[in-house]
Amino acid sequence: MDLALWIVTGVLAAAYLGGGVGKIIVPKEKIHAYGPSAHWTEDYSAAAVKGIGALEVLGAVGLVVPALVGVAPVLVPVAAVGLGLVMVGAVVTRLRRGEHRLVAVDLVYLVLLAFVAVGRFAWVPSAA
Repeated sequence: MDLALWIVTGVLAAAYLGGGVGKIIVPKEKIHAYGPSAHWTEDYSAAAVKGIGALEVLGAVGLVVPALVGVAPVLVPVAAVGLGLVMVGAVVTRLRRGEHRLVAVDLVYLVLLAFVAVGRFAWVPSAA
């Protein structure tokens, strides 16, 4: 089970790190131009998009670093819960915008984050 948790955590961390860095360094208008999955940016200011990106980067770091260094490993499931809250916001935004097909992707992220949160609250993370 520990290996499965590490794999899912690593994939999530990579996804959130990449997405978060992109939201921080790419202008909002260019993000919007990526296509329908990024049109949610219309509803938020440039600062809010960068703030969401910063939360994603911090969450990605929190998913991996505490367990790797063995300091405050309880932060791993806390980071998963925090990113889960970000995804709840994404689901609400998608539903409000009528982007029902895209909600499924956000729900997959939520399920994977719940797996990490529950798994890491139940088991102390071990170093890789």
